[in-house]
Amino acid sequence: SLSTMAFSKVLKTNSYFKRFQVKFRRRREGKTDYYQRKRLISQDKDRYNVRKYRLIVRLSNRYITCQIAYATISGDIIVTQANSAELKRYGIKVGFSNYAAAYATGLLVAR
Repeated sequence: SLSTMAFSKVLKTNSYFKRFQVKFRRRREGKTDYYQRKRLISQDKDRYNVRKYRLIVRLSNRYITCQIAYATISGDIIVTQANSAELKRYGIKVGFSNYAAAYATGLLVAR
């Protein structure tokens, strides 16, 4: 029964921490899912040295940012970007974080 079993505390010793390898910084910060990123940017085997573009959408409380990017060995390259704050130039005064603003920002980045 549970009352007769002794509870042993798990002790992490010096040898455990000496051999401990930390995760990548962006993994520790919770910014990058490397499993998903690997599958997203990995190139098809029959396409050599062809850029694989992707749309990145970032949402904040006030604005929506859209970017077109592709991956290289040295780092991701941002081709173009648009922010919903730029919609002021096109006559939209308010509502920079709603569904309609997201659609309009997507059209803006596509230009």
